[in-house]
Amino acid sequence: MKNKSIERHQTLREKILESIRDAILRGSLRAGERVSEPELAERYGISRTPIREAFRQLESEGYLTVVPRKGAVVTALSERDVEEFYSIKSILEGYAANLAAQRLSDKDIEKLEAINNRLAKLASAGDVKTFFRVHNEFHEHFIRASGNSRLLELIQQLLKKFDRLRIASLSLPGRMEISVQEHRKIIDAFRQRDSETADLLVRKNAAYGGQVLIQSMNND
Repeated sequence: MKNKSIERHQTLREKILESIRDAILRGSLRAGERVSEPELAERYGISRTPIREAFRQLESEGYLTVVPRKGAVVTALSERDVEEFYSIKSILEGYAANLAAQRLSDKDIEKLEAINNRLAKLASAGDVKTFFRVHNEFHEHFIRASGNSRLLELIQQLLKKFDRLRIASLSLPGRMEISVQEHRKIIDAFRQRDSETADLLVRKNAAYGGQVLIQSMNND
């Protein structure tokens, strides 16, 4: 009985997380708008504990800001946030690609190709959520191959905090298809054991993600 109660608690928390993330990404919850704890508790017929847990996670992912005595509000994104995140991401991931180019086995490269082929299908289907998850697998695979565990840890911490920016960028028209094309070039560089080109391509990939997001923010 206890396990069922824990499972229900976790399922509800996931539902709330998904619902708020989607509303923010769709734009039905806008920057600065309050997300009501009592309203969610009433809608789902639950206590506020799983809601507060969901809010804490969404705050760590950059979706919400929890203000004492005011509650949770949707975090505003600035151009500076985007520029700073993508410039750091490009340096760290570029360095990881540089190291990985000399360490990836033929089997690793085959795995990267298989992941990218899956991404191509997901892009055609317009499945951003699954694309985002599989896209993370692609990058994590070569970052792990760099052999630098501290670097992997730093990148993972950074990415978790800026999931919202990355999903927003991948959601833009044509962005998923371009990402698949960029990955093909990166795989070619890995196949040739060309550290310099792999580094440059991964940096360009990250920089482009930031540029298109800033462009879309300016067009809103």
